[in-house]
Amino acid sequence: MAIIKVEGLVKKFGPLTAVDGISFEVEENSIFGFLGPNGAGKTTTISILCTLLAPTAGRAFLNGYDCNADSAEVRKSIGIVFQDSSLDKDLTARENLLFHAYLYDVKKPDRKRRVEEALSFAGLTDRADDLVKKFSGGMKRRLEVARGLIHQPKVLFLDEPTLGLDPQSRSNLWEFITELPGKHGVTIFMTTHYMEEAEVCNKIAIIDKGKIIASGSPAELKKTVGGDVIYLKTSNNPEAIKELARLLNIEATEKDGEIFIPTLKADACIPAIIRELGDTVLSVRMQRPTLNDVFLYLTGTAIRETQSSSGDDVKESVRSYRRRHDRG
Repeated sequence: MAIIKVEGLVKKFGPLTAVDGISFEVEENSIFGFLGPNGAGKTTTISILCTLLAPTAGRAFLNGYDCNADSAEVRKSIGIVFQDSSLDKDLTARENLLFHAYLYDVKKPDRKRRVEEALSFAGLTDRADDLVKKFSGGMKRRLEVARGLIHQPKVLFLDEPTLGLDPQSRSNLWEFITELPGKHGVTIFMTTHYMEEAEVCNKIAIIDKGKIIASGSPAELKKTVGGDVIYLKTSNNPEAIKELARLLNIEATEKDGEIFIPTLKADACIPAIIRELGDTVLSVRMQRPTLNDVFLYLTGTAIRETQSSSGDDVKESVRSYRRRHDRG
């Protein structure tokens, strides 16, 4: 059953079309990734779903309510964890949760119980009366997610939830987040620039220049690239791309100093490339397609890690999470 339905959604700002007729659905109790380059239309779409913007055309429904016509009911149905922390650092963890429960009109008899449950779920019971300013980045993020669940929303929006965290904190937070649909009956709608982390999503929609250009599970999206990906460095990449097209009928693109070549059989393709390009080849490597390769293949733009963390840190975080998950 779909908890979110978007139908022909359009949003214009004067002559600029930020969202251009997109449609998609999000299944209840799933983890949904909404991914795209900066300026692709992600924030505008999410703002409409959260009732912060009205669409120019089309409709969006969340938990059965029209996001434009029934904004009050939609707001009761959602929780939001922003990219930048919105905790009050001069309050304790318990006080932050109680204040949030009060704002969302959680009934007085239920407040204490829900706050204690949130503290326990976030693993912060022993630190409940400590000031938030004394918490690590990972502890603050867990507290923010737990706070977003206090009023028992049907959908929890997570905007770059692990941005700025170290690998261990990332791993712990993802272990925490992936338990939410099963334990709390909540649907996760997330954005991230860390493509390795998007592997946990049940479904992903890729948006570029205001349009949904692909959607599906991570495995389904990788199939759009092909069997393998070849990365090639030469002494003259632009000329090499022309030669690959002329001599081998290979379509290639360049990104960050490397030539990107999707292919079904890299082991057969690489010898032919080296034979034709000869001494101009400086290095060659192959790998199975990743979600970042999908981005590059579909949009011509690879989503890169921000300066707050290296790609190696992200990969180590995911490996750590998977090791723990596999043991469980």
